[in-house]
Amino acid sequence: MHVPLILTDFLDRAVKLYGKKTAVIDGDRRLTYEEVNNRVQQLSRGLFDLSIKKGEKVAYLAPNTLEMYEGFYGVFQTGGVMTSLNTRLRPEDYIFILNHSESQVLFVDYSLYEQVKVIKDHLETVKTIIVHGMDEDSNGDISYEKWLAGFSSSAVERVPLEETDIASLLYTSGTTGNPKGVMLTHRSNYLHALTTMHHLRVSDQDTLLHVLPMFHVNGWGSPFYYTANGVTQVMQRKIEPASMLENIRREKVTVAHMAPTVLNMLIEEYALMKEPYKLSQDMRVVIAGSAPPPAFVKRIEEDLGWEFVQVYGMTETSPLVSTSIPLSEQNGIDSESLHRLKAKQGYQMIGTDLRVFDENGEDVPRDGKTAGELAVRSNNVMEGYWKNLEATRATIREGYLYTGDMANVDADGYVEIVDRKKDVIISGGENISSIEVEGCLYDHPAVLEAAVVSVPHEKWGEVPHAIVVLREKDGATEEELMEFARTHLARFKVPKGITFTEELPKTASGKIQKVQLRKPFWEGKDRFIN
Repeated sequence: MHVPLILTDFLDRAVKLYGKKTAVIDGDRRLTYEEVNNRVQQLSRGLFDLSIKKGEKVAYLAPNTLEMYEGFYGVFQTGGVMTSLNTRLRPEDYIFILNHSESQVLFVDYSLYEQVKVIKDHLETVKTIIVHGMDEDSNGDISYEKWLAGFSSSAVERVPLEETDIASLLYTSGTTGNPKGVMLTHRSNYLHALTTMHHLRVSDQDTLLHVLPMFHVNGWGSPFYYTANGVTQVMQRKIEPASMLENIRREKVTVAHMAPTVLNMLIEEYALMKEPYKLSQDMRVVIAGSAPPPAFVKRIEEDLGWEFVQVYGMTETSPLVSTSIPLSEQNGIDSESLHRLKAKQGYQMIGTDLRVFDENGEDVPRDGKTAGELAVRSNNVMEGYWKNLEATRATIREGYLYTGDMANVDADGYVEIVDRKKDVIISGGENISSIEVEGCLYDHPAVLEAAVVSVPHEKWGEVPHAIVVLREKDGATEEELMEFARTHLARFKVPKGITFTEELPKTASGKIQKVQLRKPFWEGKDRFIN
């Protein structure tokens, strides 16, 4: 018997088993799975009324909201392809993505509506713009709630789908050149959901706080595997630490996905509380992004009492392919070793083969030192980049997707990312991991945030330079931090300079944008730093 793996199965299951349970909490709005499903049926009918056909793109520009969530399932029932947009791009980026994707309809949150108004005349395929949170139709654009109310909530007749049909088109950040559209099938997303819910121990006892934007790689898959298990999902619209902590306490949140920088903000906010509290429920945080230092893991688990779960993935892999949750073989190891282990990207999830290849295409030795490029073979891997065969062929080679991340493998098979391939600093022929240097700086009590980038150097070609946010103004000097680094790092790895700043530039998910930090040093008038 062949039963296609279609993502609408997940909401169907939740409605069948958890129909009366609270599904979504978005501010003052609380809807059950049955109520959400009714709105999904209305949305699908509305899209059919707009003549959306199988394979056509429906774009969303919204923070984590009820409307964004119901879009996933409403679009899929029509056979449409969900194309979600990063909320922190420039208007010209939206022009490229919407035109390149050939999106027919654009749903936009009212808080982002101004971004769309200025580009409307440049959109080639978007026929209809529907605005979440707008009371009345305006400028030819449609009020979402008024539009939705015009359609029946009875079950819609779905477009037949095969699991190999494209479900989602996600555009990568495009730090160089235009963003690339990642094509993921229903099958890829479905199998990813089954694997991930197992490894992250998702159950109907959970309450999820949607911290990472649902358009983001580590936020994207969560509406699937948490819905399949009937989890209550709390929408976090903005990265506001006080609000996040209050949501965690009030709604008894048990799990949240976020970037290390966002978790760091939560730790700092918690430390400032006059009456810090311990949660009555168990809480785990799923972290993806730059590798955290072991001291960071220790603060989470010992100071807050939360479980720290490191994962690894990327848009092109649906996204998650590894986790560092300790295996049974690690039972009984000392706490310092445990924290160091949990800070790694870990071992492959079920259905994935992780390899680390050297420049000759051979597996690196499992010595925890030798670095190579991490490659992935999995059912989760994308079909390719939309209308970009050249980039697809450059990324997927001989059955593996090459991630661009440099990593090593220890004796137990745990993978550790040492840097992005493009962020490895090659100074006088020596490879320097910016992540290692950042981890050292984070160990200094005065450092709140740190990013290390390459800067040009006349003798060594390039050297590491640190950009640091201090906990308190004048909390440490440049020489003090450099001396601290000298006591913990080989001398060639020590930053040759430190710039202090009040804030580091970040993406919507909280990832530090090193390309912005690096650019002034390489494009400035002074070519070399001595």
